[in-house]
Amino acid sequence: MARNFDDQAHGARFDVDAVVVGAGIAGLYAVYRLRDLGLTVRGVEAGSDVGGTWYWNRYPGCRCDVPIVEYTYSFDEALEQEWTFPESNATQPDIEKYLQHVADRHDLRGNFVFDTRVTSASYDERSGRWTVRTDHGDVYTAKYCVMATGALSAPNTPPIAGIDRFAGTVLYTATWPREGVDLTGRRVGIIGTGSSGMQAIPHLAAAAEQLTVFQRTPNYAFPGNVVPMAADFEAWVKANYRELRERQRSSHLGLSGMSMPTADGGEHPIGAGALANFAYPEVNRQAREVFEGMVRGRVDDPEIADMLIPTDYPIGCKRLVVEIGYFETFNRPDVRLVNLRKTPIDEITDTSVRVGDEVFPIDVLVLATGFDAVTGPLSRIDVRGVGGTTLAEKWKESPKAYLGILPAGFPNLFTINGPGSPSVLTNVIVSIEQHVDWITDAIRYLETKGVTSFDADEAAEQGWMEHVAEASVRSIFTAGCDSWYLGSNVEGKTRVFLPYVGGVGRYREICDDVASDGYRGFVLTP
Repeated sequence: MARNFDDQAHGARFDVDAVVVGAGIAGLYAVYRLRDLGLTVRGVEAGSDVGGTWYWNRYPGCRCDVPIVEYTYSFDEALEQEWTFPESNATQPDIEKYLQHVADRHDLRGNFVFDTRVTSASYDERSGRWTVRTDHGDVYTAKYCVMATGALSAPNTPPIAGIDRFAGTVLYTATWPREGVDLTGRRVGIIGTGSSGMQAIPHLAAAAEQLTVFQRTPNYAFPGNVVPMAADFEAWVKANYRELRERQRSSHLGLSGMSMPTADGGEHPIGAGALANFAYPEVNRQAREVFEGMVRGRVDDPEIADMLIPTDYPIGCKRLVVEIGYFETFNRPDVRLVNLRKTPIDEITDTSVRVGDEVFPIDVLVLATGFDAVTGPLSRIDVRGVGGTTLAEKWKESPKAYLGILPAGFPNLFTINGPGSPSVLTNVIVSIEQHVDWITDAIRYLETKGVTSFDADEAAEQGWMEHVAEASVRSIFTAGCDSWYLGSNVEGKTRVFLPYVGGVGRYREICDDVASDGYRGFVLTP
């Protein structure tokens, strides 16, 4: 898709009320709500169309692990009734089509310029405005800057010797080519067995001549129960959407926990529901035994099964993965599993991956190596606040943002699903809508009161992050493992637990209480 705004020329300049960075779920909704306030809004998107996560992550097997009837917008009741998904857990193409439909239905594309990446954003203390620059030389000045950049949108490249000199095809699951890739007759190596890796591996194995899986850390994963969308179930959900939404908003994970009554007096749950409270050691032990039995029952070779079963961290410490046919893939004679815990990768040459004394020739290298999560998408932009301080500098030692919404020293800069918000620990679309609604209400208040600058108080910010840290100590997520929740998957990144574990419902109450108390903890300058 061509750049938008009536095919603006490179180097165009705009003075607007608000700039929204990103055209994913958060960016689309932010533009919709801010535009509804009567503000002039411009959105900037690096991709060629809307979709965000569901535009870029188009690797084979990419699918949502949340039941799709719960992973949709709640702001448009007619949209809820008219749109139908073919399966219980939607694929990437189906979700992308849904977001394209939302953009068309509400005429949102006209507010965006595509194929354009924001390179910098700087705050002018005298004017109280942000100047946002792009890689095309465009310049936008705005009172408000809303960062809808996504918590998982900055791919992580591992520091492996020789990775830059590989002469074959290099692919990231996070930026899979839109036109797809023909792997027929090709030797494929994939590094990473997190969520995207475990989804992609069965499909890569089916397409390639040979697949080598380089695994550093095995992950806990449970089978995805994907079924065609039943007409009676979909009709029941659509008839009960108001209750479903209310229960989502007050829940811990952003999931309703609802079940459809069946004719025989039973119940048909929307999804599997939250697994047991893994913080209890005995519950965790029992769940691990179930997982181990499942893997050994699906993998023929006991030694390979051993490699696929975690032994050094509990269930729930890392993100749980939903898989389809993953473990059976290792029964194929053309698939090899390499244990990097035993022997790490020494180097990548122009044609191979060398692990100790063994060399694995490959034609295609797939990097399913995760993301510089939550803070990475913003730290990689040159964002400068009061006094010229960069956001990367502020976050170097410890990422901070009051309520996960606004970092102190960066007035009128709103971070959707920023550090210190529930974001990635929840049904993210519920958290996104809560953030955008709260930000929109705040901006309406600021405009009504004639406020120029809306900043977080440093003491309030520090207090909030201490609360976030204290809550995480009591959780399973910090129970002795490394994960991208802590930033420990990125070389040199400070090890700090990034999301808020208090849950969607409690977090919403806190944010609403702050707003009703005149935006307690924020500094409002008239």
